[in-house]
Amino acid sequence: MSAAIRFSNLTLGYDRHPAVHHLDGDVETGALLAICGPNGAGKSTLLKGIVGALSPLSGTVSLLRVKTREIAYLPQAADIDRSFPINVFDVVAMGLWKRRGLFGGISGSDEDEIQRAIAAVGLEGFERRTIATLSGGQLQRMLFARLLIQDAAIILLDEPFTAIDSKTTEDLLDLVARWRDEKRTVLAVLHDLDLVRQHFPQTLLLARETIARGRTEDVLTPENLLKARSMIEAFDRQAHACARAA
Repeated sequence: MSAAIRFSNLTLGYDRHPAVHHLDGDVETGALLAICGPNGAGKSTLLKGIVGALSPLSGTVSLLRVKTREIAYLPQAADIDRSFPINVFDVVAMGLWKRRGLFGGISGSDEDEIQRAIAAVGLEGFERRTIATLSGGQLQRMLFARLLIQDAAIILLDEPFTAIDSKTTEDLLDLVARWRDEKRTVLAVLHDLDLVRQHFPQTLLLARETIARGRTEDVLTPENLLKARSMIEAFDRQAHACARAA
């Protein structure tokens, strides 16, 4: 299987202080990869580096045979401004902007595609509801519908199942499985290790550096999890970008 993403001595951080240190390796096309680690491990930072929202302090992250516009990124729900006066249909339609441009019109076939995406996540009848009126689970369903519209080769999910009900989690995991069947590359930051073990065959365990990577059952061992926690506790937040954690 060919690689979709390649990390080469990648270091990411803020104000010259590292958040992810010296990451190397490939993510294969069609991979379903969980990114796990303690709070402060650099998981969300890594996704921002992949999508291009954060420039490397050193090293590179490369998209192989994939263009940046072919990435769909779902940030944490806490990053969504729910007070903004916009309805479900219009949020989902925003998934078309890479194809239609910021000022491109929506055709009849586009409207049909948006409706199908809304139906696929179980939100039929919610098209004109404003996002402020949605529950946490409904909001996440809407954001997954927008991902469907983007039709991306690489999908990045940051804590997509946090604070939502079990039925919504189950339905959205079905969509993730569908993406895998379609050979899309999915990377998800997750904290629920039981969910990871059940649904994600590969895992990257981070503690600002790679602790382990590979088959989930081999990565999420008690020894590796203890090492990850210990490294976060010992990490020097003021370290220079080229320094490794002790």
